[in-house]
Amino acid sequence: QVQLVESGGGLGQAGGSLRLSCAASGSDVSISAMGWYRQAPGKQRELVAAIASGGTTNYADSVKGRFTISRDNAKNTVYLQMNSLKPEDTAVYYCKLGNAYGPGYWGQGTQVTVSS
Repeated sequence: QVQLVESGGGLGQAGGSLRLSCAASGSDVSISAMGWYRQAPGKQRELVAAIASGGTTNYADSVKGRFTISRDNAKNTVYLQMNSLKPEDTAVYYCKLGNAYGPGYWGQGTQVTVSS
């Protein structure tokens, strides 16, 4: 059974950094498409960053140059390094195993709050 556990959220300051982790079990992240999504209050869930099985990455325009998605195959973990945080980055962040077009598997989410 696939399980994804996010961690690393919390309170950050504008201009600061946070790193989110997504530890996977029951599936091999090195051969899977993985993504980070976020959902702010009253808004739809949106894709923030994704990494393909081959390593290709893509980012939402709003986070390009600030966020970096990476993968540690030995730890079966995917990360989201978030730099130059903005208050509008405040949201619940979710990890997903699978591409953007299928149901995939989701983590429980981790809250990120950025203060100005």
